[in-house]
Amino acid sequence: MRKRWSRVIFSGRSVIAVLIAIQVIFILANLFILNEYSSFFNIGASILSLIIVIHLNASGDRSVYKLPWTMLLLIFPIFGSFFYVIFTYQQASRKFSKQIVSIRRDSQNLYFAPGNILDQAVKAMPECAPQIKYLQETNGFPVYAHTETEYLSPAEVKWHRLLEEMKKAEKYIFLEYFIIDEGVMWDSILNILKEKAAEGVDCRVLYDDMGCLFYLKENYAHELAKYGIKCAPFNPFRPLLTAKQNNRDHRKIAVIDGKVAFTGGINLADHYINIYEYRGYWKDASVLVRGEAAWSFTLMFLQMWGLTTEETVDYMSFYPWKDSPCPIESQGYVLPYHDSPMDDERVGRNVYVQMINNAKDYVYIMTPYLIIDDSITDALALAAKSGVNVGIITPQRSDSFLVHMTTRSYYRELIKSGVKIYEYTQGMIHSKTIIADDKMGVVGTMNLDFRSLYLHFECGAWMYGTQAIADLKHDFITVLKSCHAITEDECKTNFVLTIFQNLLRLFAPLM
Repeated sequence: MRKRWSRVIFSGRSVIAVLIAIQVIFILANLFILNEYSSFFNIGASILSLIIVIHLNASGDRSVYKLPWTMLLLIFPIFGSFFYVIFTYQQASRKFSKQIVSIRRDSQNLYFAPGNILDQAVKAMPECAPQIKYLQETNGFPVYAHTETEYLSPAEVKWHRLLEEMKKAEKYIFLEYFIIDEGVMWDSILNILKEKAAEGVDCRVLYDDMGCLFYLKENYAHELAKYGIKCAPFNPFRPLLTAKQNNRDHRKIAVIDGKVAFTGGINLADHYINIYEYRGYWKDASVLVRGEAAWSFTLMFLQMWGLTTEETVDYMSFYPWKDSPCPIESQGYVLPYHDSPMDDERVGRNVYVQMINNAKDYVYIMTPYLIIDDSITDALALAAKSGVNVGIITPQRSDSFLVHMTTRSYYRELIKSGVKIYEYTQGMIHSKTIIADDKMGVVGTMNLDFRSLYLHFECGAWMYGTQAIADLKHDFITVLKSCHAITEDECKTNFVLTIFQNLLRLFAPLM
């Protein structure tokens, strides 16, 4: 850890951080001076702040951000209005958004390369018709048959299965992860990448530059290039005060030959596989997808690769079943999807809300954080009040004190509604899963917090009637044996702590 800190302190990234801090100080100092010596500036800033508040509350976009921005603007009109303009109307973010639209326009229809089976799927699972129609017809993510799924938990299981599948690669290996950390796990993966690259296999690695800030050396992509491995950091840390830095690639995707794919909460770092203890035992989950649905994750990766590198991608050259159809027998249905912070469609959130609303018997959720907007809160409460068994597992020991305090602030109202909250006592729950009624489930990368719901690039695999569903339910029930059920009395706090938690919740969307 000392080496990591020294690497960060004496790196170019630290220079960038200092430059950003200087920009912030310079802006604040100038605003303070102008405010101190110009009553007209103060009046003008207050009028601008009021106009922004009116505009903000009149718009239908991202209502979850309205209250914290309104509070900030009314309490600190000068600073609040200035930073709202900076973080809302930046050219860098607009350019970024246009690039994403262009890539989706050029490649979105290719998700349907294996065919369109929407009518077949609707007939087979009519109770899920609204959900699959929403994902396919509104967002362009088709449902697939001819797919097998394998639920992998804890992370040690995923690690060994990933190594097994990578060794079988003949054409390409694509890895896209929020965190990559040099150590036992990454070294074992890197060794296979080196061998496969030497054999002529197309090996590519995408990592989030901010997510790997404390883990990878600067210019790590150049180091991998020495071995013939293509690598690129997503959204590199820049010396500019920009809202774009908030939009991180939080996805975890591994693809082998377009035929096998992995996704879930597991990053490529040793504490995920419990090589060393970090917040107790680290409990995480992933899913292996084999067959047609793996093509969807392949295309997700290639779209992000094109966005990050600005290379022109020949997507269909990677399609694995050009000469013969996928041989995998159908095992239920799988619908992979991803979510982008650069549009107004909250796909990941809506998938959860629909599953909760459609549940008849039970909904079981595992999440490391529970900092949710009104749509999810209301859906959970309504389901519990309607007789659905709603159970949520969160960690008792989190990797962030403030986030954990904010998470616990939601317990009281949910428990009053009949939702059952359990805290995992053995360590850190990092799984991001939901299952309902023994029929449908999701294993994905999205935390139930505002960063994942609104600011990060995320992905997941929605499944119906596959083997992974039964294993997902079994895992939830097994984890419950190591959990403590939270009671309403335990949620009672003193006045000071209640105020503190309420403030955390108020400004949680801006954190």
